[in-house]
Amino acid sequence: MNSIRLVNGLHFRNLRGDIFGGLTAAIVALPLALAFGVSSGAGAITGLYGAVFVGLFAALFGGTPSQISGPTGPMTVVMATVFTALIAKYPDNNLGLAMAFTVVMLGGLFQIIFGLLRLGKYITLMPYTVISGFMSGIGFIILLLQIGPFFGHEGSANVIDSVKNFSTFVTTANPEATFLGFITLAIVFASPPKLNRILPAPLLALIICTTISVFFFPNGNIQTIGEIPSGLPSLHLPVFRPDQFREMIGYALMLGILGSIDSLLTSLVADNITRTEHDSDRELIGQGIANLISGLFWGLPGAGATMRTVVNVRAGGKTPLSGIIHGFVLLFIVLGVGKLLSIENIPNAVLAGILIKVGIDIIDWGFLRRAHMISWRATGLMYLVLFLTVFVDLITAVGVGVFVANLFTLERLCAIQADGVQAITAPNGKLSLDPEEETLLKQARGRILLFQLGGPMSFGAAKAISRRMSIVEDYDVLILDFKNVPYVGVTATLAIENMVKEAKEKRRAIFLVAASEKVEDRLRRLKVLRQVLLENQVHDRLEALQQGSTIINQHHSSSSSEVV
Repeated sequence: MNSIRLVNGLHFRNLRGDIFGGLTAAIVALPLALAFGVSSGAGAITGLYGAVFVGLFAALFGGTPSQISGPTGPMTVVMATVFTALIAKYPDNNLGLAMAFTVVMLGGLFQIIFGLLRLGKYITLMPYTVISGFMSGIGFIILLLQIGPFFGHEGSANVIDSVKNFSTFVTTANPEATFLGFITLAIVFASPPKLNRILPAPLLALIICTTISVFFFPNGNIQTIGEIPSGLPSLHLPVFRPDQFREMIGYALMLGILGSIDSLLTSLVADNITRTEHDSDRELIGQGIANLISGLFWGLPGAGATMRTVVNVRAGGKTPLSGIIHGFVLLFIVLGVGKLLSIENIPNAVLAGILIKVGIDIIDWGFLRRAHMISWRATGLMYLVLFLTVFVDLITAVGVGVFVANLFTLERLCAIQADGVQAITAPNGKLSLDPEEETLLKQARGRILLFQLGGPMSFGAAKAISRRMSIVEDYDVLILDFKNVPYVGVTATLAIENMVKEAKEKRRAIFLVAASEKVEDRLRRLKVLRQVLLENQVHDRLEALQQGSTIINQHHSSSSSEVV
C-alpha cells in the first residue's frame, strides 16, 4: 500500500513526535546550513535555501520516512570545487554561479535516473574499505578547508592551498576570531549530553559566540556571514555553455553519485534505529527531485543527513511529516525570522569551529585504528582512497577504490572456484567417494578421469579447468560431475567445451553427471556439449563410473583377443 502513496509512510498517528522531531532537526540544521553555505563559497543563504528545498521535497517524495535531508559535508566539498572552477572561468554577470547551480539541477536529474533504473540496491554494494576511506577523506577535506576561517582569514576551496598557507594562517591569525573559534570547539566537544538533548551544541555555540562577538568585540575586524536576503528566492532557469558542457556533466555525475551514496547510507542508519525498511529507488527519486528544485532556486545540493536524522528519530520523528516540518521551520527563518535572530552577525570563525567538529565526526577513526588488524591489503586500499579523495577528486577516489577492491575480490573468487575443480584418476581423499565408487576408480587403474566441479563456475574456474586437464593426458573415460554446480559462466562453459572436444578427437568416452536445468540449458547451446548431453548424460556419479568401467573392460578384452 505504501508504494502507491504520494508521500511514503505518511500518517498522523505520531503527530506529537513528528512535530518535536521536525523542530529539533531544524534547530540542529540551522547552524550547519549556514556553515555549509559559507564553506561552499556561495554564501550562507544558499545553505539555508538548500536546507529548505532539499529538506522539504526529499521528505515529500523520498523513500525513507524518518530521514532528514539537507546540505551535507560531502556535497558541500564538491560544490566548493564547482563554484571555484566555474566562477573563475565566468566571473561576469553571475554566469559562473548560474552554471554551478545548473550542475546541481543536473545532479538531481542523474539521481532521478538512477532511481528510475532501479539502481538503488546496487549503489550501497560497495566495499567498506572504500566507503571508510572515502568518508574519512571528506572529513579531512572539511578540516583542512576550515583552517583559514578558523584563524580569521578568507576560506579556500582548495585543500592544497589551505595546507600550503597553514603557517601563514597561524602566524597572522586574527586573535578575536581565533578566540571565538576555540570557544566554539570547547562548546561543541564538551557540551553535556543532557544539555545537548535540550539545546544542540552547534546552536548553543552559535548563540554564545555570536553574543560575545557583538558585545565584546564590536570593532574586532571579525569576518561575519553578512547580510542575508529575506523573502522567497527567485527562480533561475538552467544555464549552459557548450564549451563547458562536458565538465558540467562530470561535476553533475559526481554530485549525483555522491548524493545517492550519502543518502542511502543514512537510510540504512535510519532503518537500524527505527527497525523499518526504506525504499532505496524511491529515495533516489525523491533526493533527485529535491536537488533539482534546490538548484532552480540557487540552493546548495543535499542528501540524507545522518546526524539530523538520528536527532529527529530520538526526538520522536517517525514519518515524513517531521521532515516537512523541519523544512517549513527553516523556511520561516528565510522569510524574515532570520533578521530577528541577527544571523548576519555570526562570525565565520564560529561556523568554522562547528564544521571542524563535523569533519572530525565524519572521519572513521574506529576503522582507521583497527584496519591493519584485519588485513594490510584492506588497510592499503582504504588509505589509497583517502589520499585520492583529499588530493585528487572524489569520483577518481571511488572509481579507483571500487576497481581495486573488485580485483581483490575476483582474485579470491578465482582461488575459491579453482579449489572447487578436482581432477582425479584414483581415490586421494580430496573427494568424498562411496566405497563402491572408490573400488571402481581403483579397478580402472587410471583409465578414468573423474572431473568434479563444485560451486558456481565462472571465468575464475576456466583457468583451473585447463590446468587440471593438462596434468592428466592418458585416460579412456572422462566423467564431468556437475552435481554441485548451480551455475556455469560463458568462459567456464567454453573451457569445458575445449576439454570435451579434445576428448572426442582422441575417441574417449564422455559422461556428464547430474547437470541442473540451468546448467544443462547453458551446455545445450554449444553443439559439442549438446551431443554429449543427448548421448551420455547420467543421473549420478556411480552410474557414470559403472558405465566407464564397462567400456574399459571391453577395451581390455578386445586388446587381449588381438594379442592372442
